[in-house]
Amino acid sequence: MKSTAGNRFYIYGIVLVASIGGFLFGYDLVVISGALSFLDDYFKLSPAMKGFAVSSAVLGAITGPLFGLTFADRLGRRKTMMIAAFCFMISTIGSALAGTIWDFVVWRFMGGVGIGLAMMSSPIYIAELAPPALRGSLVNVNQLSNVIGINLAVIVGYFLSFQHAGWRWMFGSQAVPVALLMTGLAFIPESPRWLAANNRIAAALKVLTKINGKTRAEAELAEIRKELEQETGTFAELRQPGLRLALFIGIILMIFSQINGVNMMLLYAPSILAEAGISIGSNAILSSIPIFILIFICTLMAFGCIKRFSRRGLLISSVLFMALGHVIMAINLQQHWPPLFTLIPMLIGTGAFTLGFAPLSWIIVSEIFPNRVRGKALAVVCFFLYSSSFITTQVFPMLTHWFNTHFNNSSGVYWMFAAICVSCALFSWKFVPETKGLSLENISNFWRTKNEHKHHTYTPSNNSFKN
Repeated sequence: MKSTAGNRFYIYGIVLVASIGGFLFGYDLVVISGALSFLDDYFKLSPAMKGFAVSSAVLGAITGPLFGLTFADRLGRRKTMMIAAFCFMISTIGSALAGTIWDFVVWRFMGGVGIGLAMMSSPIYIAELAPPALRGSLVNVNQLSNVIGINLAVIVGYFLSFQHAGWRWMFGSQAVPVALLMTGLAFIPESPRWLAANNRIAAALKVLTKINGKTRAEAELAEIRKELEQETGTFAELRQPGLRLALFIGIILMIFSQINGVNMMLLYAPSILAEAGISIGSNAILSSIPIFILIFICTLMAFGCIKRFSRRGLLISSVLFMALGHVIMAINLQQHWPPLFTLIPMLIGTGAFTLGFAPLSWIIVSEIFPNRVRGKALAVVCFFLYSSSFITTQVFPMLTHWFNTHFNNSSGVYWMFAAICVSCALFSWKFVPETKGLSLENISNFWRTKNEHKHHTYTPSNNSFKN
């Protein structure tokens, strides 16, 4: 039975609220891109401290999943998002009023905790509510909100760059979406799969009925309860052969999503363009706007790509084009092409990332784990994600400084990123399975029975599920 228009509007409304967490993730991390040169001037930052000013939020995001281990499973997905919103609000006020760089770092760290909690709980929440046919597109709404947040952060940063102490207003401006998130969360339901896992069967059925209608809801609830009977929900379950492989795939995929170099193009876009010869401050921010407009367009295009193409094929193609962007950037810096030419490889890399790798990494990891351990598995995966993001964000300015000092350009950094992207493509071809169109319960059952070789087989040649 297909969802009615009313059912779908109900789903879309819920997803819209949940995805505000993705908006804040993009806004909070990228608003510092426009503020960085002004922070540098205001606080007189060294290269290492400049990196720490950016990466402090990512460091906070590392601790978010550690708290999320308890919150997501015990309190629920919705309440975890509420805690994240509270962390965002504290960070917003503190960052805007910071008197020293260490005050600023502490409040940015708190915002990072919110990021870690939101980006762990929001994709899980959306995936657990979405019907299989809509799951990929609806999880990508979180990515779309992320990109909208990124774009608005850049635009706000540009206009506020002309104001005295404008960087304070840049950080304070996110109070508006935080207030919207807090308000919206008061009206949306808890995840039906979390409710069922906590023996709140009637409440789970009520939510599923609003989404899929009574007949489909009863059948789906029966599938969920059958799967839950086979799960323990403990960390020991993640050490079982099949789920251990799923966890390995999730961890490595998310590490690649942070160390591929494209995030550095986004976070440090004005600085990269300034290094290429475009004047610092507002002009560098303005010159970076085409990059953020492109990722918005590509995110919209990603909905069609996710619906039309296989998860795995789109993922591999995306990563290979990202590698191409890094290669062109490296050659550009070596050959000293005109400053604005720097935009071309940045557009290629960020466009390819947004079309495939950015949404698919979250889609895949939000759907490959069983119900009872999904929160724990995502917490582990996100811990590695933000740890690798912190290291990359912290090291990038120091690494570019080292290459500039010893080789008079930073091309070596982009050759390294290109090699990482090629490695990611090979990993995806070898290990990442195709999950498009399958229910969460069917995917979970595959990992559980994988080592038994009775009901399912896994074919490395095409990495697909077969019954």
